[in-house]
Amino acid sequence: MKGILLIARVHLITAFRERVTLFWFLLFPMFLLVVLTLIFSGLGNGGSTNFSVAIVNMGPSTGGATDFAALVESVFDRAATPSEPGKEPLFSLVKPAPDEDKDAFIEREQKAVRLGNLAAVVVIPPDFNQQLMQSIAGTGAGDASVNKIVVYQDEANAGSQMATSIIKQIISGIDREILARTGKFDEQKDIPTDTIWIGNASGELPYVDFLLPGIILMGFFVTGLFGVPGAILFARDRQILRRYWVTPLTTPRYLAGFALGHVGLCVVQFFFLYILGRFAFGASVNFAQPAPILFLLLGSVTFLAFGFFIASLAKTPNAGMAIANILNMPMMFLGGLFFPVGGLPLVLRIIVFINPLTYLSDGLRMSLGVEAGTFSLPMTVGVPLAWILVCVLVASRRLKWDVER
Repeated sequence: MKGILLIARVHLITAFRERVTLFWFLLFPMFLLVVLTLIFSGLGNGGSTNFSVAIVNMGPSTGGATDFAALVESVFDRAATPSEPGKEPLFSLVKPAPDEDKDAFIEREQKAVRLGNLAAVVVIPPDFNQQLMQSIAGTGAGDASVNKIVVYQDEANAGSQMATSIIKQIISGIDREILARTGKFDEQKDIPTDTIWIGNASGELPYVDFLLPGIILMGFFVTGLFGVPGAILFARDRQILRRYWVTPLTTPRYLAGFALGHVGLCVVQFFFLYILGRFAFGASVNFAQPAPILFLLLGSVTFLAFGFFIASLAKTPNAGMAIANILNMPMMFLGGLFFPVGGLPLVLRIIVFINPLTYLSDGLRMSLGVEAGTFSLPMTVGVPLAWILVCVLVASRRLKWDVER
């Protein structure tokens, strides 16, 4: 046991002595947490994400209890009103001027969505009230899509995807209100929704609560991707491992000590990132629960195995760093760490679905209650475990512990 603890201690001390390693392992994740939180949380004004949304009612305002189009507009108006003084509202609404051509307005705002200047355009059709009443009464005929609210979004824009998900939740709530007004609401029936982004108990989700779990996993990922193969390959290249093997230290004990040191580094990363997110930006996520702790441990072990996998493919330290750099950006930005990745093109979705980061970030956020979860619990656990198995099998066959003569 003493040898295992000594190896873990050496691994920790070496990591803290290397300035470059220390930057990528600790300072870079903290810097990224600060920058992204400030950019996407309204520079700290309350912490809720604000989206610019255009809404247009194509029909006339009829007034009365059955003016459901006006009800939709009023709900979006409330979402565009700050809940408390000094807080940003959920939406910044854009509406056509009283005498403006509505078709021209829609065309202009659609271009704004494509350019990324607007998150979404919500269009209430002209016969919305009449068609909805007929649909509720069961007397509707013709095209069933005429009474649908249309939402224009940009599938390649993460902000547009998040705004659209929130709009779907709002429309589901409006659906319940309309059914209640007409006496058709059945509490036994659940209204299905397709949700990526959900709020907390107060109805708002600060972006830092979404971001912090992703940044913590990113820190674990970078440590495994660069730190593990770097430590193994440099120790092998400098013949440090050769000196270990002439001692009573065995390979399993060395690996146990190395793994313990790696988990220790991840604990230090978690501590600093959580303190920063909690006390600098008011993050409210509670990691002191069994499920989040298990997901964090699973992430640490997954990226440890991934590091050994890279070390088994590379013959030199420089080759290991090159492989890590090739994998770093695609896996990091297509793993859902910083924003939802549900609306990406098919080619990029392939990377999303084979990326262990995708399932770990989804499972961690689901266990923390900040996201509904895209994948089932068996998938969020099973896919990382499958990666661990594959990486361990490849590393056990290919990894060389001494320089080739």
